[in-house]
Amino acid sequence: MASLQRQNPARTEASETGRDRFRSFRTRDFTESVIREMTRLAARHGAINLAQGFPDFSAPEALKQAAREAISNNFNQYAITWGAKSLRDAIAAKYRRTYGLEVNPEAEVTVCCGSTEGMIASLTAVTNPGDEVVIFEPFYENYRPDTKLCGAVPRLVQLRPPDWSFDRDELRRAFSPRTKAIILNSPNNPTGKVFTREELQFIAGLCQEFDALAITDEIYEHITYDGHPHIPIMTLDGMRNRSVLVNSMSKTFSVTGWRVGWVLAAPDLSESIRKVHDFLTVGAAAPLQEASALALTFGDDYYHQLTKEYEKRRALILDILERAGFRCYQPRGAYYVITDISSFGFPDDVSFVRHLIQDIGVAAVPGSSFYDNPANGYQQIRFCFCKKYETLEQAGKKLFSLSR
Repeated sequence: MASLQRQNPARTEASETGRDRFRSFRTRDFTESVIREMTRLAARHGAINLAQGFPDFSAPEALKQAAREAISNNFNQYAITWGAKSLRDAIAAKYRRTYGLEVNPEAEVTVCCGSTEGMIASLTAVTNPGDEVVIFEPFYENYRPDTKLCGAVPRLVQLRPPDWSFDRDELRRAFSPRTKAIILNSPNNPTGKVFTREELQFIAGLCQEFDALAITDEIYEHITYDGHPHIPIMTLDGMRNRSVLVNSMSKTFSVTGWRVGWVLAAPDLSESIRKVHDFLTVGAAAPLQEASALALTFGDDYYHQLTKEYEKRRALILDILERAGFRCYQPRGAYYVITDISSFGFPDDVSFVRHLIQDIGVAAVPGSSFYDNPANGYQQIRFCFCKKYETLEQAGKKLFSLSR
């Protein structure tokens, strides 16, 4: 074995160079998910994972029981490719009840393997190489690779702290005749920004002026605070047929591992999205679709309690972080907190996060992973608070050592 490792350096270098022809140009500058890397590092070092946004508490018992019953009742073969009828009907009923939005479950609802697939299927279905896609940054880390995988060109527009507002002139300059779509994530990961009706109307106006689509990631729709409502841009005048709404069971029902999501779009857009979805994954897990249909019939009490519990967790994590010496940007939605780490004296976010994981015992996400230019986030890190109260309190005890 040792002799195999002492190869001729020139031959090894030539061999590696020659294999470059098997690597796609579209993926050469990709890195692995930083968020999921932090989860692996947390596991390796036994750190409390406040990096990746999955709950460590249980999903609703009724939902789990529905999944067990669906398996026992033999919902174990392929569902209809674009989604079981029971789930598509439940999705349509839920949007009618929640937003007064009428969607046709037969022609405008596509069930996917989570919102991750919903986003890439939608972008693949509507973009051509050379099209431009406007993306707000800091952004959820999948959006930029998704755009590049489609051969499209990302055009980035800054959200600026402390309230994560955007400059309207900058946004207008990002639109052009080449713009095919804007990706809009509200409530936003990682900032917690909830776009206001006025902001959404401005964005809608640009979409109509430049004949562009709004592709919206609304996975945190029911996690908002301080009276800031979530408004789907699809409900605004002129946007019904130029919006593609992506959502999922993951965050609202604490089942991030189920990978059941959906896309709402006009029939012509849905037709294209369904074809891409079919060849990407065929379909989401059949028994989990049946269980999801039940969950979407939960009444308003469920959503009110969800918000109430996350408000308590938000208050707890903000108190912990501020006492530990972080400057926090208070989120208005979702379950993350972006923090400023400049007072700790570390040269960058990556070295500070590694210190947190290895020496303190708490995992977070480097802020640079949410920016195209890492320098824009080098003094920021993100914590998630979708955890048990005792998990957050244990993390707090570890983080308090930073301020000693």
